[in-house]
Amino acid sequence: MAELVKIDPKAIGVGQYQHDMNQKKLSDALSGVVEDSVNKVGVDLNTASASLLEYISGITKTIAKNVVTHREENGPFTDRKQLLKVAKLGPKAFEQCAGFLRILEGENPLDSTSVHPESYAAALKLLEKSGLAPADIQAGKLSGLGKQIRDKKALAAELGIGEITLTDIIKELEKPGRDPREEMPKPILRTDVLEMKDLTEGMILKGTVRNVIDFGAFVDIGVHQDGLVHISQLTDKKFVKHPLDVVSVGDIVEVKVMSVDTAKKRIQLTMKL
Repeated sequence: MAELVKIDPKAIGVGQYQHDMNQKKLSDALSGVVEDSVNKVGVDLNTASASLLEYISGITKTIAKNVVTHREENGPFTDRKQLLKVAKLGPKAFEQCAGFLRILEGENPLDSTSVHPESYAAALKLLEKSGLAPADIQAGKLSGLGKQIRDKKALAAELGIGEITLTDIIKELEKPGRDPREEMPKPILRTDVLEMKDLTEGMILKGTVRNVIDFGAFVDIGVHQDGLVHISQLTDKKFVKHPLDVVSVGDIVEVKVMSVDTAKKRIQLTMKL
């Protein structure tokens, strides 16, 4: 992800009519998706490039460069509060960005989690009530924390936070630094099919839908060249007005190879199995 953010989303070329759209609206929409993805995963404050940092909420391009400059001049960050010493990064920006920036080997174990500094007091009180210490976070000793709590509503009121915030804190303490991408389904790609030359007609494979257009869908089957499932080959169960009625980008689908043209780099697939 750290390298992918350096690519202009429009350069990926996903979408049949992207050049006919209002370019500012398109750019804003695509940048918003990238920003959501980066913030959801979080970044390592001591290794992230300026290109990656500028997608964090509250951090502008100028502040991102200042963060890197501060890191180069003063060494690695050891505490999230040190962000307030970065030029042009004030309390408001800190409030927005702190929870998305991780310090993996800092002074405070909570800095390696997505728990916001505003909730540190509640998180520490929660650990104390559970007979645990901050050091137990990185040691992975909090995996069953949620099961110990019988009344979340009462505990949230006691800690002075909302029940949703308490749930988020528990999830993060149980598995600090969890990567939401691990929860996504992964296609089972065949190890004996790595190039187009390995494909044969009639072969059944699993793949990921990478693009949906008016006349079909392109599916990644692990051979460095996406195959096309024409709209007429998406299903035999109903009339398909548009491919989006049947598939969406990211879907894991089972396909059969209809034809392979290595010279023109074309792969025809069908979902009619």
